[in-house]
Amino acid sequence: MKHTLFLFLNMALLAGVIFIGWKQFGRPSRGEVLQGSGWTAKKFGDKYFLSIANRSELVAAVNDFVRAQKLTAGNITGIGAVNAVTLRFFDPQTKQYVDKSFNGQMEITNLSGNISTMDGKEYVHLHITLGDKNYQALAGHLLSADINGAGELFIEALPAARVERSYNPEIGLNFYDFAK
Repeated sequence: MKHTLFLFLNMALLAGVIFIGWKQFGRPSRGEVLQGSGWTAKKFGDKYFLSIANRSELVAAVNDFVRAQKLTAGNITGIGAVNAVTLRFFDPQTKQYVDKSFNGQMEITNLSGNISTMDGKEYVHLHITLGDKNYQALAGHLLSADINGAGELFIEALPAARVERSYNPEIGLNFYDFAK
């Protein structure tokens, strides 16, 4: 009888451990849903899945998201589709950006960038590669892009970090300034 009771208690304890472990670790997290101007997101710890609303301007939406979440350092990647984009190309001789706009449906084959701060404010730096209907690629620093279809981004924040930028007049660009 003691043996049966002991076995029953051990099995009950094991079942409880399995149930509690499953509740804590077995189910995927549903994440916290966030919303802002032109975007919705799901937060999982320090990582975010960001959806840019159709017909929204991508850079404005990302900037709004970064400000709303008070992000000071992080990494951005993404894919999607646009029908209008303005790219920038930095000319090192003139130390000026040359902007050029393109229209027509294009796939975002790669969007990459980072989040830092400059003069104490959030600073988003994005580059993009696009493919058109003729399978030709365009690439450059992203100034603006109008989503036409989907805009799906993944952002990994570094909440304990602050990476500041400073303008380098010799080169004409804003660089990470690790002395700040």
